[in-house]
Amino acid sequence: MDTIKCDLDMLFETSWEVCNKVGGIYTVLSTKAKTLQTLYKDKVIFIGPDIWDSQHPSPDFLERSTLLKDWRVKASLPDGVSVRVGRWNVPGKPIAVLVKFQGMYAVKDEFYGEMWRRYGVDSLHAYGDYDEGCAFAHAAGVVIESLARYFGLSTLSRVIANFDEWTTAMGLLYIKWRAPEIATVFTTHATCIGRSICGNNKPLYDYLKGYNGDQMARELNMESKHSLEKAAAHQADCFTTVSDITAAECEQLLEIRPAVVTPNGFEGDFVPKGKKFDSERRDARERLLKVATALSGKRYNTDTFMLATSGRNEYRNKGLDLFLDTMAALSPLKPVGKVLAFVMVPAWVKSPRADLVKRLAAKGTPHTPLSPANQTHDLYEPDSDAVYNRMRTLGIDNLGHTRVDVIYVPCYLNGHDGIFERAYYDLLIGMDATVFPSYYEPWGYTPLESVAFGVPTVTTSLSGFGQWVFSHFDNQFEACGVTVVDRTDSNYGAAVDSIARSIKYLTSCDDQQRGLISKAAIATAGAASWSYFIKYYIEAYEKALAKAASRD
Repeated sequence: MDTIKCDLDMLFETSWEVCNKVGGIYTVLSTKAKTLQTLYKDKVIFIGPDIWDSQHPSPDFLERSTLLKDWRVKASLPDGVSVRVGRWNVPGKPIAVLVKFQGMYAVKDEFYGEMWRRYGVDSLHAYGDYDEGCAFAHAAGVVIESLARYFGLSTLSRVIANFDEWTTAMGLLYIKWRAPEIATVFTTHATCIGRSICGNNKPLYDYLKGYNGDQMARELNMESKHSLEKAAAHQADCFTTVSDITAAECEQLLEIRPAVVTPNGFEGDFVPKGKKFDSERRDARERLLKVATALSGKRYNTDTFMLATSGRNEYRNKGLDLFLDTMAALSPLKPVGKVLAFVMVPAWVKSPRADLVKRLAAKGTPHTPLSPANQTHDLYEPDSDAVYNRMRTLGIDNLGHTRVDVIYVPCYLNGHDGIFERAYYDLLIGMDATVFPSYYEPWGYTPLESVAFGVPTVTTSLSGFGQWVFSHFDNQFEACGVTVVDRTDSNYGAAVDSIARSIKYLTSCDDQQRGLISKAAIATAGAASWSYFIKYYIEAYEKALAKAASRD
């Protein structure tokens, strides 16, 4: 960071995930915050939605009445728009402004009309979370304008507003309209239409050059989100995305090539060290095995090989189909010892299973399985759940003497799930391996998190992280703690076999080999730290400032 040359008067970073842990972008921003705070101190202000109340406060927001006090007193915000100011409780503790945005619903039709006239944003076909995202983004734009003008926008020459994902795009367009002195950066972490193409079981990669984004948006009923994202990409002073694979997708579907690729870095502050690491790993393994025993009635050895997949519950996009098929294929390959696999993806959960809760609280070791023996929580509509159905089709029921057992954990692992009572990181540390066989993965935070904990991982060539690893390291566990499996539109079976054999290899490693692989994994995570990757954002800031400066 000593060589970074970018002076900023103010930097605003807007995202739905600020102080709101709902997806991978949260990890991007919460880990980047420390580096930004080191570089720019309190010139950095994160803007997020205030969707909390006294009964359900944000666990990450530390309100501070003294911060930006004069502005809050003097700020003239629209009716129904209010703010709370504090610190985001992540490493670096940057300033965070949480915005109540409900007042923007009253003016949305007028605002949508303005955005259509100015930028061609089609909001007529909106549904789902479109209005909510746009109301927040509109309010965030108003707040950014107010803050910038309060601090002297007319005299400040280097002000950046970075907007993340389509949910904030209306904020960027508002700034472009009302405060063009502010340089704008738009970062798409995955295109709306690309994700939709994949989610609808259409081949993306072999046919990418044949797709027209606007036409596909009409076909898949994604017109509003797509047109908004496309407008923001074209209107931003600098458009960025997180990997070369997504840059190619943007060029084809949004008809603009990102000016800078900004890969997602990571910070190891979340990873315990030394004796604490060992203690937390033991605790994680004990809890994982206890839950498995309570479900199946089986006694698992302490050296049971445990692995997991996790992330967003997108059955095809995240490769959950491929993961389950791999577990079915692994058993005939005769891995060394018992393998216990966990599918940790949130679904439509009704509640923790009462029978499992009761058994976990009881003394002694159960000897009979629960029914079913492969699921920790009750689902509202299990017959509509793709993971549940695939496990049933494959006969994965954890009954009998199988080499591979699989447990479905369909809940958010936030420490209050009723079964594990551990956050995701507190369970990840106990794994012997992870597998993320994604079909659509613009970057891939889950494998990066895994190697940061020293847990070897398998990912695919269709993930941005996988491509980064492949371009920087030898593709083997001993070299980097990662194996990148080739995945295309047409090699599903080969990918299943490759992943199964990679897991079998890990089960055969002795303690010394596993230790070396773990060290290699940690080193790979270190090479992907924000101290190395922040330069790409600095480049984006400079490009945006130069373009903004060229406007009359």
